[in-house]
Amino acid sequence: MDKKEQKTFPESRVQAKKRKKKLIRNWIIGILTVICVVAAGVGFYASHLYKTAENAANKAYDKENAVKTTYGEFNGKKSFAVLLLGTDTGALNRTEKKGNTDTIIVVVVNPKKKNYTMISIPRDTMADMVGDDSDDVQKINAAYSIGGAKMTMKTVSSLLNIPVKYYALVNMGGLMKLVSYVGGIYVTPSLTFTYNEIKFKKGVRQHLNGQAALAYSRMRYEDPEGDYGRQKRQREVITKLVKKLATTDSLQNFTKIANTLSSNVKTNLSFSALKSILANYSDCTSSSESDYLHGYSAYIDEAAYQIASTSELQRMSNKIRKLLGLKTETISNRETKLNALNIANGFNFNSSKTQNYTIYSESRTTSEGEKKKSSSNSSSSSSATSSQSSSQTAYNTSSSNSTNYYSNYTYSYNTNPFSGGY
Repeated sequence: MDKKEQKTFPESRVQAKKRKKKLIRNWIIGILTVICVVAAGVGFYASHLYKTAENAANKAYDKENAVKTTYGEFNGKKSFAVLLLGTDTGALNRTEKKGNTDTIIVVVVNPKKKNYTMISIPRDTMADMVGDDSDDVQKINAAYSIGGAKMTMKTVSSLLNIPVKYYALVNMGGLMKLVSYVGGIYVTPSLTFTYNEIKFKKGVRQHLNGQAALAYSRMRYEDPEGDYGRQKRQREVITKLVKKLATTDSLQNFTKIANTLSSNVKTNLSFSALKSILANYSDCTSSSESDYLHGYSAYIDEAAYQIASTSELQRMSNKIRKLLGLKTETISNRETKLNALNIANGFNFNSSKTQNYTIYSESRTTSEGEKKKSSSNSSSSSSATSSQSSSQTAYNTSSSNSTNYYSNYTYSYNTNPFSGGY
């Protein structure tokens, strides 16, 4: 009988069950195959991202200023601080090879509060350059051009009596690329101004690409608050950039972001440390606080400076130390001694006038400090003196019993870290 003439018989239940099982099995095998292919692709991509991140971190790593990371230092339970520095090279037609750090921010990450705090130090703040043998003081933004990351960390540490172990230096030229790679940021300017032919309007929400973000964070002469207003905008841009970098959207340009970071960032945080920070402190990026070191406008040899009063230095020191879980200590450094000598000679931090501030020699500040200490000791009982010395640690860089946070760290420096000299 021909095949066309063969009769078809109804499918039995057993045959139907076998056919359904085979169909389900084929579907399962197909789904598993797709999952395996996708998983392999994701695994390959994840491996690629990891390797890209590792290469970028290793390129940005400053071996010369490396410090030892203690066990459990970034375990997600302890607070830590990083000194964020921004150089004024490579952007908006600036071509300097050695730049000052016009952005100086102490960033404290606090897992208990699940946030980070940014504390700005004005670029014109008077500071003793730690590591410089002269009696001169400088604006703090010159520390990097004089002595690199080493001097900058030591100077900030001495100024505020805080431990400064880690730093990250960002070339502001790279900031433009980073902002663009994450899709830009939104800001609502608090004043109307134009900078580098880019216009900003007060109260109007505005999308900024990289170049606009840099212009927004650079302007200071049209701001009634001057450098303090600029610092606020810098912190705003950094905060919004951090939030965008923490989103999955940034994965689209991950390779570009990594390459930009490696070419425009130098840090003594190793890849291992960065991995621990990412794994254990990622929930601290969603919330932030900010503050800044207030200064009094004064002239030193006809140059305009910001002089931080002793009470303001103490306030900022206390705040940072508490965020780090450290006991507060009384500041006693060259800046506080110069403040005392200037006040004794008529300088008034409460005056509305711009005054002249005198820089006395190191020998005079030391001798005056010893006289004051001797006078204080003679007017108090020995038991009170003993009690006070045990409860307070004087921070004096020229004293043998001072707190020295950087004495255990070995640093070197290169004032142009993006030149390929590492």
